[in-house]
Amino acid sequence: MNKPLETGVLRGCGITMNDSEQARIIAGVMRDKPGVRVSEEPALVNIDADRNLIFDMNELSEAMGAPFDAYQFQIEVTAYYGRMVVEGDKVLLFADQEEAMKYYRG
Repeated sequence: MNKPLETGVLRGCGITMNDSEQARIIAGVMRDKPGVRVSEEPALVNIDADRNLIFDMNELSEAMGAPFDAYQFQIEVTAYYGRMVVEGDKVLLFADQEEAMKYYRG
């Protein structure tokens, strides 16, 4: 299905992953979170939200049945939009740059 081209400032934040076992598990964990949209294409998995996304590596590790860290998460991600912050055992994506900057200010 062709979607019309939208112009203007991109709002929201999100990730795209190639379809894989890990991507499907990540999508399954995120699917029921408030404000999160998950779409699965034939070869891609998209996860996005209007304001922010929080990927908790402990939660993902539990779902995968094996340790999974922020480095492995970033390898799974083929593209993202928004501002990404890695904070301990979480990967955070923000639509608002000011919200992300709070993590960079001392």
